[in-house]
Amino acid sequence: MLYCPCWGSMLLELLFFAPMRRFTLQTGIAIFAMLLVYLVFPCGAVAQDGQSADSSTELVAATAHHTGALAQQTSADPPPAPAAAAPEPQSSDALTLFPHSETSRYWISGQANIVLQWHGRFPAAYSGTNSLKPVPENATSKVYTLFLGYELTHTTEVYLDVESAGGHGLSNALGLAGFTNLDVVRNPSLGDVPYLARLMLRQIIPLSKERVTVERGLHALTTSLPARRLEFRLGKFTIPDFFDANTYGTDSHLQFLNWTVDNDGAYDYAANTRGYTDGAILEYDDHWFSARFGVMLMPKVANGIYLDADIARARGENLEFDATGNWLLHRSGTVRFLSYLNIADMGNYEEANANFLNGQGTIPNIIATRRQGRHKYGFELNFEQELPARLGVFGRVGWSDGRNESFAYTEVDRTVQAGVFSKGDTWRRKNDRVGAVFVANEIVAAHQQYLGYGGLGFLLGDGALTPGPEKIFEGFYTAHLWRGFFASCDFQHINNPGYNKARGPVFVPGLRFHVEF
Repeated sequence: MLYCPCWGSMLLELLFFAPMRRFTLQTGIAIFAMLLVYLVFPCGAVAQDGQSADSSTELVAATAHHTGALAQQTSADPPPAPAAAAPEPQSSDALTLFPHSETSRYWISGQANIVLQWHGRFPAAYSGTNSLKPVPENATSKVYTLFLGYELTHTTEVYLDVESAGGHGLSNALGLAGFTNLDVVRNPSLGDVPYLARLMLRQIIPLSKERVTVERGLHALTTSLPARRLEFRLGKFTIPDFFDANTYGTDSHLQFLNWTVDNDGAYDYAANTRGYTDGAILEYDDHWFSARFGVMLMPKVANGIYLDADIARARGENLEFDATGNWLLHRSGTVRFLSYLNIADMGNYEEANANFLNGQGTIPNIIATRRQGRHKYGFELNFEQELPARLGVFGRVGWSDGRNESFAYTEVDRTVQAGVFSKGDTWRRKNDRVGAVFVANEIVAAHQQYLGYGGLGFLLGDGALTPGPEKIFEGFYTAHLWRGFFASCDFQHINNPGYNKARGPVFVPGLRFHVEF
């Protein structure tokens, strides 16, 4: 690998051992109290505008790598003069139901995302406990999120998000490695009771006077950043907020829906069954280049809801590099390289197969082979490239060693994807978007044998296996209706669901309704 696993251990022993276990409770109470004060007494907060640009500080065009927002000012531009408040945008241009200030120190917004999917009967030579059902079925998922943020100083921000994830997925999200709906919680018994999704501190450490302008968003309140800086984040979040991003293939609310399209399927990133974890991220940004390293808590068991707070024995370490430039046809493009290492109480596929062949049990049991301290690691190459006519192409190539148990995201050891994306300017629907992508997923031989002998993973298990790569095509169209209202149609065609050539293909259409408040 590109980094030594002991680096994470040394960092954690210095910073996080005992204090990390009490961080969420103690810091959470403090942050929530501050937010409550400023929300109950908003007048004082509204009066505090964001930091104005110093006339002696140079502004340059650049990209904020972790947000993907393009700079809006160049060094040749004069410093902005004070101006009256911008006029209310036309409803056809507004992308939220309510306007959001560009200068207020606090942020309040929300979203609702409802997805309906169904499939008809498809051929299946056999089915098992964890199979996608071959009979017609439909399912609806519902995710509602409240986003809260406050800018304590020009370099310190805090965030608190509350979420509810209800409904369920087709076949309770079983039977597919590339499942068809990223919004689905993999444990439907959790229900739709609201929960704390994010509780996070962001600290910006300037390393230059030169600044770039960036777009304000859910987890980035400042509109001006030092061109060269360190950023430190600590708390509760989901890793894809900051790692494995892709402008054209990340957002399940307005873009693609499949798990292995919006994220690298072979990236078994640390998370509980809802997709969230606790941890810390240190990021360095310098004009066209970014590097970030994060250490997060792993679940206690595969696909578990509870995280292992003993970060010295179980953790996920993540390292990513970004490079952005005009790579092709003088158009912007970004290349990302990611490496990860997970340490947890994992089972081993070869050991489970050997135990079964030696007469232990009627099917192999990965749970019986779990042992603390086992490792799983992987790599990813992720790219996006802007093209003329408002087109963009993107793709990912992911690899993981696959020897030990799939633990946190999905059951994929190898993946490759390639897709195309476009905005609707060409047909005078500038806020519409359309995309198409192809993905192929695979698992290693020991994992195939485990499923072939009748073993069960946390997602897969047809009772037998005729091995073949899981191949997925997805296309979508999202129409902007009015202000923050969007509607989408989505269709997915899946060959060899669950890596099984004896089942499928299956066609999964879907409808999505999304509101940005």
